[in-house]
Amino acid sequence: MRTTYLLRAVAPLGGEPVDVLLADGVIAAMGPDAAAQAGDDAVVVDGAGLVLLPGLVDLHTHLREPGREDAETVLSGTRAAALGGFTAVHAMANTTPTQDTAGVVEQVWRLGRDAGWVDVRPVGAVSVGLDGEHLAELGAMASSAARVRVFSDDGKCVSDPVLMRRALEYTKAFDGVVSQHSQEPRLTVGAQMHEGVVSAEIGLAGWPAVAEEAIIARDVLLAEHVGSRLHVCHLSTAGSVEIIRWAKSRGIDVTAEVTPHHLMLTDEEARGYDPVFKVTPPLRTAADVEAVRAGLADGTIDIVATDHAPHPREDKDCEWAAAAFGMTGLETALSVVQEAMVDTGRMTWADVARVLSSTPAAIGRVEDQGRPLAVGEAANLTLVDPSARRTVVPEEQGTASANSPFRGRELPGAVVATFLRGRATVLGGRAQDGPDGSRRAAGREAV
Repeated sequence: MRTTYLLRAVAPLGGEPVDVLLADGVIAAMGPDAAAQAGDDAVVVDGAGLVLLPGLVDLHTHLREPGREDAETVLSGTRAAALGGFTAVHAMANTTPTQDTAGVVEQVWRLGRDAGWVDVRPVGAVSVGLDGEHLAELGAMASSAARVRVFSDDGKCVSDPVLMRRALEYTKAFDGVVSQHSQEPRLTVGAQMHEGVVSAEIGLAGWPAVAEEAIIARDVLLAEHVGSRLHVCHLSTAGSVEIIRWAKSRGIDVTAEVTPHHLMLTDEEARGYDPVFKVTPPLRTAADVEAVRAGLADGTIDIVATDHAPHPREDKDCEWAAAAFGMTGLETALSVVQEAMVDTGRMTWADVARVLSSTPAAIGRVEDQGRPLAVGEAANLTLVDPSARRTVVPEEQGTASANSPFRGRELPGAVVATFLRGRATVLGGRAQDGPDGSRRAAGREAV
């Protein structure tokens, strides 16, 4: 039996407070009638001071399963996603075995369905084994039970222009999108961090901005030639922003994402040689951070995606050169966006809903996610307290790994509740035990 929830005095998209009734998996009522329609058994959530958002959708999550369950599992990763306010994630293809067949993507999709924390949409590999040589079974993955619509060799670049063209042509047939990890491999051999003043001073091999920008420039022209959709993963440089802006001015069907860490952190973090700050693409300069913030604010960059990349301790607790690339991000993404964009006045909460919910859902063709906050819509929702302050303690997070670059940092905002089709996956800031959401955590809700 579904639980009915009455959200008292919540502020949809940061607007005027209203009561919202969740029943039978949908938003059943909003406004003065909501309380009147709620039954005596409705769970009342005190929403005073809370912002109501559509459930967040991540287009770029590494769940590691199958193959690297020592770093993350679908269960632990999706639990972390729910705690971060997400109701859907796209699970990247660089697992072991690779998500390059219908069988593997269906396995990941079923693991997500059984876990029950969020909707899991697997991302299919572009090439077999991510080897960049032969196209994977794109059509079979698209027609599988997982209904794959996003394809990426993320972790590796589809560097062969002929293969990239064929992928763009093939995915066009079923309205799919190729999500490119833009990294010219010959320009980044042995690269450890951004190529610039800091890399020169501390003696780490540099990763030039042009290695990203050259691939983006090539691919937007290929997308224009083919007439297909292109998505650019984890854009990180000022030059990349300008290329995307130019492509959109020509009417090319390209979208782009920026990660929370590229909105906040710079290559100066590498001076301490702490491998937690080793990531691909690397942390860039302060000027690049300003450029991607401006690009996100003006719509050149379409979405924020976490690129959540968990690693076991031994893969990060070592010297910089031997450490793995990547950072966790599901449970801090919303707070980073609030600090970098909302609290600075560059974006509103309605904008946050656009870049973290409705637009990523549209790019990934996830039909019942990122929907308007309106009566009759699926109750995939997030309640956030923008006035809260919290210090990041990675070991206390839901993810199985602790490689957060925000360790010890105080961030604004806290997710108070997350609802997946009307079922509370998080209440009072705590994950609920079972798929029926039966255990209610102590918190702001009053029963």
